[in-house]
Amino acid sequence: MTTSGHRITIEPADGPVRVVRDGEQVARSSRALALRETGCPVRLYIPPEDVRTDLLEPSDTHTYCPFKGTASYWSLPGRPDAVWAYLDPKPEVAAIKGHFCFYGDDEG
Repeated sequence: MTTSGHRITIEPADGPVRVVRDGEQVARSSRALALRETGCPVRLYIPPEDVRTDLLEPSDTHTYCPFKGTASYWSLPGRPDAVWAYLDPKPEVAAIKGHFCFYGDDEG
């Protein structure tokens, strides 16, 4: 997707992805998606089946991106709004629908 110099691409991540917080594995996936967006760091979006959703606490926080849509947030213990997902993304980025993305990625 390209809009007036702004570009987003989504492709399978290179290899397996792990997210560890405070020594505890929160997510592990071989099906993560790498989203590359102009002016932003690469973000890894992980399918919900590969995330320990029992550790996530829904937040009232929502943000809006004109290219992706409205993001909903979740908190991890001691880390408010550490995780987000686009539950109803714009059609151009539909592949990331419902996938979780983590701030301060500790993937390995």
